[in-house]
Amino acid sequence: MSEQQAEAKKAFGIRLRNVRLDARLTGRQLAAATGMRPSKISRIEHARQNPTEDDIRTWCRACSAEAQIPELIATHRQIDEMWQEHRQQLRQGIKNLSAKNRPLYERTRLMRIYTSLNIPGFLQQPMYVRAVIEAVTQFHNLPDDIDEAVQARLNRLRLLTSGPGQFAFAIEASALYVTLGDRDTMEEQFDFLISATRMGNVSLGIIPLGTTRSRIWAGDNFYIFDEHTVRSDQWTGTYETSRPIEIATFLKIFSLLREQAVYGDAARAEIEMARRLLQSRETSWP
Repeated sequence: MSEQQAEAKKAFGIRLRNVRLDARLTGRQLAAATGMRPSKISRIEHARQNPTEDDIRTWCRACSAEAQIPELIATHRQIDEMWQEHRQQLRQGIKNLSAKNRPLYERTRLMRIYTSLNIPGFLQQPMYVRAVIEAVTQFHNLPDDIDEAVQARLNRLRLLTSGPGQFAFAIEASALYVTLGDRDTMEEQFDFLISATRMGNVSLGIIPLGTTRSRIWAGDNFYIFDEHTVRSDQWTGTYETSRPIEIATFLKIFSLLREQAVYGDAARAEIEMARRLLQSRETSWP
């Protein structure tokens, strides 16, 4: 079990304890009302025993908290799946991981994407994709299947350019200044970003450097698939959730980030500014 999962289980036990406390029941009183042993009540509240979904329903009904049942069950189902370590995911290879994710990408009709660290995968061009995969392969000591992995990852680009979905991007301008590959790699990437700002199914916003962050600030990359799934990338793994309350929070965050972005000519100006800086660097390109 990952540290994140352990913390989530502990937090879930505390939520159930608070449901009991809000109902003004002791552990023994709840045990009598549910037919559970007092020791089981204690183990669940201290995350030493995993409750079943029936336990959650019985617990809430005894506490007159039936309205909380759907959200608590959704949370419970997510705990074991919410954190996926990159090392574990990559054991199956980057190519197979891309194939695994493709059904989710294909059935999504509105993709909301925020990145602060790099160009989003759906906008990455072939040379940029290769640079990303080469770095990941080297860091994690993966088998050398780079050519196949690049082709698998480029399926996302096809969904952007010829699929039925709509895409909304909010990208920190800082991501434009992270150089991957050589000069040609970045030139190809900047050219495509410029063209993407004119695509009918794409809303591409750039949050300029130096933007005053009064209501929301830069953070980890995340993807919102319609309104049913959120994935957030971190250094060691991916957080995923389908909890309505979490999705609502990410939707609010995305809305605030989009308000800080610029679009159209202003977005293209931000991209060209990054291009000019990279072209003017005195240090040599690899």
